[in-house]
Amino acid sequence: MRRLLKHLSSSLLVILLTFFLISNLEAQTGFTYNRDAPPTMEMLIEAREVFEYEVSYGFFTLGWVEVELLPDTTFNGKKAYHLRTTMRSNRRVPFVGTRIVNYENIFQYNEEWPFSHLFWRDDIHDEEYKSALIEFDREKKEVRFFEKGEPQDTLELVEPASGGDIIFFYSRQFAGLEEPYKMPAYIENELGFVEASSSPETEFREYEAFDEPVETYLSEGTADIDGPFGFRGRFKSWFSTDDLRVPVEAHVRVIFGNVKVRLISYERTGTD
Repeated sequence: MRRLLKHLSSSLLVILLTFFLISNLEAQTGFTYNRDAPPTMEMLIEAREVFEYEVSYGFFTLGWVEVELLPDTTFNGKKAYHLRTTMRSNRRVPFVGTRIVNYENIFQYNEEWPFSHLFWRDDIHDEEYKSALIEFDREKKEVRFFEKGEPQDTLELVEPASGGDIIFFYSRQFAGLEEPYKMPAYIENELGFVEASSSPETEFREYEAFDEPVETYLSEGTADIDGPFGFRGRFKSWFSTDDLRVPVEAHVRVIFGNVKVRLISYERTGTD
C-alpha cells in the first residue's frame, strides 16, 4: 500500500509535467500581447514565475501543484537554476490523506534547449529526502537512477535529458507554432518521449487565476511513458498567447478516467 500511495503522487506529477498552484488583475495586465514569436529561455528565467494548479477528476479535487523557480545556484562551478515542483494531495481522497512531495531539478540551458543535471524527490510528509534521485552524466552519456541511496538502473543519455519537468519550459517555446517537438523524459527508471504540436489558431478560456478570459493556443500530443494507473497516450494542453506562453490547462487520460489540470494562481516576481 505504501508503494501504491507513492505512485499516486508520482502519477499526478507526471500528468502535470508531461504537458506534462497569488494572482490578481495586476498580474494579468503585466502581459504583453505584441510578440508573434514564443519566449526565449532568457525571458522565462527572468520572469521568475510562481504557479499553482488544481488537479481534478470530474467535480472532485485530487490535489494541487505549485511550480517555482528558486534562487540561482551552481553546478560544477557554473551558474545553474533550481526548479521546484510541489505536489499536495487532497486529504479527502480515499486511502491517500495528506501527502506533500517536492520534486527538485538543477538545470542549465543552451541555445537549443534546457537540460537537467540532477533531479530528485523529497517525500515531505514522511520526512524522507532524496528518496529518488536521477543523475545526468554528460561526460559518460549516462542517466543513473537511485532509490533511497541505492543504485537502481543506468540508461543512455538522450538530449535534452531531464526528469520530466523541463517540459514546463520546453513546450512553451513551441506554443502557437505548427513546428512539432519531441522531448525525452526519464521517469521511474525508464526513458519515454513526449511529442506534441500546436496551432496558430486561438480561443478564449476562463481561469480562476485571472479576472478576464485569456486568449490561448491549443497543443496536442502523445506521451510514450508507462505511468502508474495507466497514464499513457494522447493529451491536450493550453497556453496563453502573451509574451511568456503561460501553461494554463491540460487534459490527460489515466486508467480511472479524464484528469484536468487548471491554473488557479499566477505571479511574476522577476523583471518585466
